[in-house]
Amino acid sequence: MIGLGLPRAECPEQVGLSSARLERLAGVIRADVERKLIPGAVLTIARAGRVGYAEAFGWRDREAGAPMTADAIFRVASMTKPITSVAAMMLAEEGRLEIAAPVASYLPEFVELTVGVERHKAQRVMTVQDLLRHTSGLTYAAFGDTPVQMIWRDVRLMDEGQTNAELVAKLAALPLMFEPGTTWEYSMSTDVLGRVVEVASGMPLDKFIEERITKPLKMGDTAFEVSADKKARGARPMKEGPKNEMPSVPEVTEKFAWRSGGGGMVSTAADYARFLQMFANGGQLDGVRLISRKTIDLMTADALPPDIKMGADMWRFEAFEPSARMGQGFGLGFAVRTEQGRNPLPGSPGDYYWGGAYGTYFWHDPHERMYVVFMMQSPAARLRYRYLLRDLVYQALIGN
Repeated sequence: MIGLGLPRAECPEQVGLSSARLERLAGVIRADVERKLIPGAVLTIARAGRVGYAEAFGWRDREAGAPMTADAIFRVASMTKPITSVAAMMLAEEGRLEIAAPVASYLPEFVELTVGVERHKAQRVMTVQDLLRHTSGLTYAAFGDTPVQMIWRDVRLMDEGQTNAELVAKLAALPLMFEPGTTWEYSMSTDVLGRVVEVASGMPLDKFIEERITKPLKMGDTAFEVSADKKARGARPMKEGPKNEMPSVPEVTEKFAWRSGGGGMVSTAADYARFLQMFANGGQLDGVRLISRKTIDLMTADALPPDIKMGADMWRFEAFEPSARMGQGFGLGFAVRTEQGRNPLPGSPGDYYWGGAYGTYFWHDPHERMYVVFMMQSPAARLRYRYLLRDLVYQALIGN
């Protein structure tokens, strides 16, 4: 078993996991590596504060013949969002940021908002809470062909050379997709939140995250890029195999001016496990407290109002759609399960999760006192593995 800088069980059975059934899980991953469906992966399962299972599979870089290693570094894309959200909640606890406040209180560019191609004046105020729960009215230009998204595509919103301030200036000049507070639409909300963090803290987003989150939690391989001496630990997608429908995965050492709070970070299974253990411990780890237990309660509760609508293309989230129809909602930084039975995937009411476009995925199930971190660089296989892992991890549970 690989080391993670966290307490480890002597065997999976000590934390209520079946070794035999975990081998069933491992066999599926190994078979997919052999069939060249994925290059490789790192999987960690922890229960009751101890790591019960942690393994590396396949190749870190198949073309180079480099086996996957426990300390491989991955582009985690949207798994950046929970980290940026914690940064905002830390500032709220310090009285430097109000979650209920209008975004324009921190970003004056958002005072005059318009909605739709008609660009009528917004009737509602966009709040910081809207950014955290993706009800801001913002969108992603690439995830649909609506008239508003077509307008957005004329602007270089994903420009890797921009600053967060420059991004906000661009967005403020564009029409919103929806009235704020009315519709859940996965969006650039967390990127805007990253700029709010900068203004409220007086620090660049990457520096705030480093000084206040990753360094205190000893997440030494989690940042917006890693130094050149760590390049050999970077996991790479396959050049062959299933068609990769996403843009190419940047090297983990590649440095961009844009510190994207919605998707710019790199991490390891070990580091992200420490981040989740902080949540499992009620906001602290190894004597370092980042946030309070009540802040975690707020973040992990469903923040969507009962009359919320789902965006037009939310079908693409399938079983992960944060809708009442799927027994789910959205908290402050990630999706949450609200009911048992409506969702086709196993879990528990109160579990919360999110993933990244390049293939990474996590969830924390407080009822089972368990969290799972899965690291992979295979955009084409990401949904398959979010389904597979739920089934294969829960089937391995044998004890309370």
